[in-house]
Amino acid sequence: MASKIDSALQFNQTALSLREARQGLLASNIANADTPNYKAKDIDFAAALQGAISGSTAKLPLVTTSTAHLGGTTGESVMGAPVMYRNVLQPSADGNTVDMDVERGQFADNALRYEASVTFVSAQVKDVLAALQG
Repeated sequence: MASKIDSALQFNQTALSLREARQGLLASNIANADTPNYKAKDIDFAAALQGAISGSTAKLPLVTTSTAHLGGTTGESVMGAPVMYRNVLQPSADGNTVDMDVERGQFADNALRYEASVTFVSAQVKDVLAALQG
């Protein structure tokens, strides 16, 4: 029984985890708006969710030309999704690519979608509890 409940809630759990991680990236962008040479980061949420649900995350192998090279990651990732740099809409003199209007909009949009996901999960849990009690 627990595995059926887990599988029913898996999609929303994954979506909430990705939304939380994306919110952290967006908050980091906002916090570093005045940091010289800081590059704004984000993830492709749809691709990350698709990869997390299907279990296939695209990971590039690290190419080494010598056996003395150290192994490592190919960059930042969020639940297997690569963290990408945001395209610059308005260049700045200090090399910072954070556009506060874009970041605030993305932050608010992601927060709203997070709240909607929480509402969906709450309704789903209420339905499961009603089924178990009735």
